[in-house]
Amino acid sequence: MNLTELELLSVLANEMNMRKAAERLFVTQPALSQRLQSIEKEWGTSLFIRSHKGLTLTPAGEKVIEFANKVLAMEEMVKEEIQSLQSEVHGTLKIACASIVGQNWLPQVLKCYVQKYPHAKISLITGWSSEILKSIYEDQVHIGIIRGTPEWKGIKKHLFKDYLYLVDKEINHIDDVSKTNRPFIQFKSDSNYFQEIQNWWHKRFATNAKRVIIVDQIETCKQMALNGIGYAILPGITLHGVSEDLNKIPLLNENNEPIGRDTWLLGYSTAFKLKQVNAFVEVLKDFLHEE
Repeated sequence: MNLTELELLSVLANEMNMRKAAERLFVTQPALSQRLQSIEKEWGTSLFIRSHKGLTLTPAGEKVIEFANKVLAMEEMVKEEIQSLQSEVHGTLKIACASIVGQNWLPQVLKCYVQKYPHAKISLITGWSSEILKSIYEDQVHIGIIRGTPEWKGIKKHLFKDYLYLVDKEINHIDDVSKTNRPFIQFKSDSNYFQEIQNWWHKRFATNAKRVIIVDQIETCKQMALNGIGYAILPGITLHGVSEDLNKIPLLNENNEPIGRDTWLLGYSTAFKLKQVNAFVEVLKDFLHEE
């Protein structure tokens, strides 16, 4: 079985749909079906069960797909190692990034990266900072961009500090928060971020917010604040380009200093030896210098 056939099986397992898989592989459905039959004949068993709802892996199919993905991952690793020896930047840059950063800051950096290194590929995973750390530990990615103050024994580079703001259409002074009946709109986040806001709140106010609305996405939280539904506490990174009639009040600690979260670039030293990773670091330096 060659690598092309392994890739075909991997795509089928990802899509679980013949039409979508055929589109990704740039072949017709009949041609894909014929190739799958040939592969199943070679293995001597059915790998997928076909139905009008799509595809389902058989137990044997699960084993073969696991094998296929391992071989493809090894192939990618070998390619990266070979390409790292060459002068031009190739290979796949695998990044895990905190969702807020991935949505509001990283795209500008990646735009500069792909313009400068058009032959490089990008694989991006977003999630909470705890999930980012896990993906680095398990070697799923080369580098991670994480918020907060992570414990990390590998390479750790500070990127920027992002300050917190209370935003609202009506409230224009922090003391008005304890008097208002407007709802406090909160979004689900990693525990460290939530704890920072809770600590600030209890040091600043004697009571809890009178009304609370909890949403599952920071963008939903932001849009509700922009539409005057209530007030929210948001990172400055999410507030670039928002309407001028939205009041942005910086959160201050007991020393009257702005409260913010640090953003870090993490990775193992072996990853930073790869040309595509080292090139990304150089782009980051230029980007941060220009800001």
